[in-house]
Amino acid sequence: MSRLLHISASPRGSASLSRGIAEAFLAEYRDGHPGGEVDHFDLWDGTLPEFGPAAAGAKMTVMTGGELAGEQKSAWEDAVATFRRFDAYDKYLFSVPMWNGGVPYILKQFIDVVSQPGLVFGIDGERGYLPLLSGKRAAVVYTSAVWAPGLGAEWGENAQSPFFEGWLRWAGIDDIQGIRFHPALWGDYPVELKKAEEAAREVAKTF
Repeated sequence: MSRLLHISASPRGSASLSRGIAEAFLAEYRDGHPGGEVDHFDLWDGTLPEFGPAAAGAKMTVMTGGELAGEQKSAWEDAVATFRRFDAYDKYLFSVPMWNGGVPYILKQFIDVVSQPGLVFGIDGERGYLPLLSGKRAAVVYTSAVWAPGLGAEWGENAQSPFFEGWLRWAGIDDIQGIRFHPALWGDYPVELKKAEEAAREVAKTF
């Protein structure tokens, strides 16, 4: 039985365009997978742990073979619990708005929390990083209000999808399908939104 987790990175709730496009995907997906499990992880719901001094120290302690204690142990347990919640699914839908050319900081926080040695990656002295999340699939909704493909650098640069898809592949998830909404400032939002929602439904049909 397939399990899909929608991870949303916008704090705008029902006003979020990325989340609205994701909902079009999910409606189609549920129709095609009546027995499948679909869950939602709103990164702004307060359950995502911080990744501060204790967590950073815990990561280095684990990587160097040390023993965890105190605040480091607690921070590590929180990170592992978040990873387990994430890893319990074989399919992911991410809704990712562009913030200042990149991704919302809460999504980077999620990445930093779950990207732990022995969970998301291993390290080999000769081969380098070893991805540990193989066999999973991801669909990603990318939205932006100003930047759009083909515009000059004066309209910003895209550090959104290269960063995020780079992380997915680094972790071992290389079956990735993107769904895009980039109408630019002068675009016809209703028309472009309809196109994005239809694209989302098409991806969902074979996901």
